[in-house]
Amino acid sequence: MVFTLSAAILDAIVLSVVAREGTYGYKITQDVRSIVDVSESTLYPVLRRLQKEGYLETYDMEFQGRNRRYYKITSNGMILLDNYRNDWIDYKKKIDSFMLGN
Repeated sequence: MVFTLSAAILDAIVLSVVAREGTYGYKITQDVRSIVDVSESTLYPVLRRLQKEGYLETYDMEFQGRNRRYYKITSNGMILLDNYRNDWIDYKKKIDSFMLGN
C-alpha cells in the first residue's frame, strides 16, 4: 500500500531524526530515507525551510578537510515536534477506534 507523504509528516520525521542526535545533512537524509522513500533533492529544501522558520539551527565544522553543515533542533522545533507527536497519538486513537467499530 502506498500513502501520499504530506509536508507535515515529512517535517515531523525530519525533526524527529534531528532531535535524536543533531547531525549533518547527508546523515539526516540517509536516516529519513530509511523511513520514507524521498530524494535528497526533496529533503535539503525541507531542512532549509525548517531552519528559516526557526525549528532548526545550523553550525559548520570541518571534517576531513571539507566543511560539514550540522543541524540541531531548537526549543521551538521541540515544541512543534511534540505537537506532531500528540496529533499522531490522537489520530492513531481515532483510527484504532474506527477499525474496532467503536
